[in-house]
Amino acid sequence: MDFSSLLTSLGTSFLIFFVLVLAFSWLSRMHGNREIYFPNKIIKGLDASTKSCSPFAWIVKAWQATEDEIISMAGLDAAVYLIFISTALIIMVLSAGVCLPVLLPLSRTDINYKLVLERAKNKTTASYDDFDKLAMGNIQTKSTRLWGFAVAAYWVSFVTYFLLWKTYKHVLQLRAREQASLESKPEQFAVLVRDIPPVPVGKTRKEQVDSFFRRMYPETFETSLIVTDISEAHKVWKKLEGYRKKLARAEVIFEKSKTVTKPEGTRPLHRSGTLGLLGRKVDSIDFYIEKIKDLSLKLETKQKITLIEKQVAAAFVIFNSRPAAAAASQVVHSQLSDRWTVMAAPEPRQVLWKNLAIPFYQRMIRENIVYIIVFLAIVFYMIPITFISALTTLDNLKRILPFLKSVVDKKALKSILEAYLPQLALLVFLAFLPTILMILSKAEGIPSESHAVRASSGKYFYFIVFNVFLGVTLGGTLFESLKEVEKKPNSIITLLGNSLPPNATFFISFVALKFFVGYGLELTRLVPLVIYHIKKRFLCKTEAEVQEAWAPGGFGYATRVPNDMLIITIALCYSVIAPMILPFALVYFLVGWFVLRNQALNVYVPSYESNGRMWPHMHTRILAALFISQVTMIGYFSIKKFVYSPLLIPLPFVTLVFGYVCKKCFYTSFLITSMEVACNDVKKVPSLSSVVDAYTPPCVFVEDKFDDVEQYEDARSTISSRTTSIATSNA
Repeated sequence: MDFSSLLTSLGTSFLIFFVLVLAFSWLSRMHGNREIYFPNKIIKGLDASTKSCSPFAWIVKAWQATEDEIISMAGLDAAVYLIFISTALIIMVLSAGVCLPVLLPLSRTDINYKLVLERAKNKTTASYDDFDKLAMGNIQTKSTRLWGFAVAAYWVSFVTYFLLWKTYKHVLQLRAREQASLESKPEQFAVLVRDIPPVPVGKTRKEQVDSFFRRMYPETFETSLIVTDISEAHKVWKKLEGYRKKLARAEVIFEKSKTVTKPEGTRPLHRSGTLGLLGRKVDSIDFYIEKIKDLSLKLETKQKITLIEKQVAAAFVIFNSRPAAAAASQVVHSQLSDRWTVMAAPEPRQVLWKNLAIPFYQRMIRENIVYIIVFLAIVFYMIPITFISALTTLDNLKRILPFLKSVVDKKALKSILEAYLPQLALLVFLAFLPTILMILSKAEGIPSESHAVRASSGKYFYFIVFNVFLGVTLGGTLFESLKEVEKKPNSIITLLGNSLPPNATFFISFVALKFFVGYGLELTRLVPLVIYHIKKRFLCKTEAEVQEAWAPGGFGYATRVPNDMLIITIALCYSVIAPMILPFALVYFLVGWFVLRNQALNVYVPSYESNGRMWPHMHTRILAALFISQVTMIGYFSIKKFVYSPLLIPLPFVTLVFGYVCKKCFYTSFLITSMEVACNDVKKVPSLSSVVDAYTPPCVFVEDKFDDVEQYEDARSTISSRTTSIATSNA
């Protein structure tokens, strides 16, 4: 990409962003759009009106919002995610503060590219513009100017270490404060037990679990809740809920049909066959009522069968105090690692019920199979990404598709295509990855949604490193110089070294497209806005359907965090080699900080809360990106034949040691709840019945019918007699 194409990309991206910000300011003031731009406030019963006329008032509110306000509105997970964004922003600010004023003059005033072109003469098609001269590639080999780049590499590394350490401590303090808060939660009084041994003869599964834990915790054990295979009951329950929604819709349609001239109204009709298109016409209300009666009876039967006959080797064990549950989650309960596996209970909203029954060794096998699949996918994914990276250059397109030559040679169109085509192709190709990786992560047997999100995000990071960063960087070089590589295979290292800095223009345009257009669309929420109004106008009849149409959901960390990690990886890897990428990465995180704070305060409603468990994952991946950048720098300095390049060798080892120290100091407190935190007093202790109900899936929840179900006999019998013991133990 030449410099004019880069300017075209940046200019048009900024123009699109500016228009989208103005559109947001206008659309968010409309009363009919409140549900799209302020759903979080509406759900919490707060004022959702916009009083300011300034199109940038939202920026002021995002700036003024405190960390406690973010936690109150969007939860600790959202606050930790925004801390991650701010940490990345400060890394870019401090790195740019040294690298730009020091490295740019060193590169711009050297003449390496000029000498390369003079030596090559007409033997190569290589070309360099003024923008390429701002990178390390313009420094001559063995030059003393390389000292500046070596110092900059150390600066970027130690800035990252300092900020990551400081942020780790801050997030840990926030997590401890939230866990020690006066408002207790069901998961703080329970543990998840998996890999329960076969039931002894003459005992039920519940009797087995109760006797095991009552013997170990005679004073604090309350009861157990045996996990069951709910697949069949869930199918019936889902159908039942669907018919209830249809009944409510039909009743609303019937009520609206009543007019002054026709007070009796018109009862809605539909065909009873496939998709409502085939079969005889029936009265919708009567049909749905009959279906609900039949499915209710069927569900009740399925519930009894599920709760008694489909118990699996997993259970939630409930204690009467937070310290007891915290201690139980940290203790080894069996001599054999594949029996009585105990861990802290995940939040009820994020439990993956079907994974709880997967045995210990099957989980290990599944995990290894998934890792093999991911490894193979990374290797073979690099082929199409490299192919796309090379194909989407205009020169290659003209060679492959000659009929496009007359079109793409037009000056205005050529600049736009060069600016956007490779980036859009890469973005579309990567859009399919998160869903695939989430499916693979859940297939490992992971017990909670937040854990699956972290696992999926980690896998996506590997794709970023090997397929986006290396695939795009190496792909363009290899295709451009393939003939020369065939003649002189040993020249590949030199070719890659010389071509690495110029590839920064691609990534600069890529980053600009993501923060200008990406965050512009995030702020305006045009797609959800259009879908909401179409549904409300033509499809929604009941209030529940309208609420479902504008429900915003959570932040979607499985896709957001990997995309941010991609920018961090690119920025760190090019921070010294081509420091001009730093201002664009800085703007990406700056714009993201404002936009995402606004979305946290006004839009997104968390679907679960993991109390910041994502941070250790973010921390490790940032260090991995830094490690890759340091190894890249060592290799590039060797290409430049810098005599003192061995001075950079300690950096990757320092990164590994720093990561190890952080893990030893902080990670354990993210994995389990410390006794120091668990022993804090609570304002209100949840009743035993509320904890039991929280860990009962909706499809098998039977209110006031527990006497008929063996699984709950002991649980319900102890509620009235022992609930007070919970409060007493925490007093």
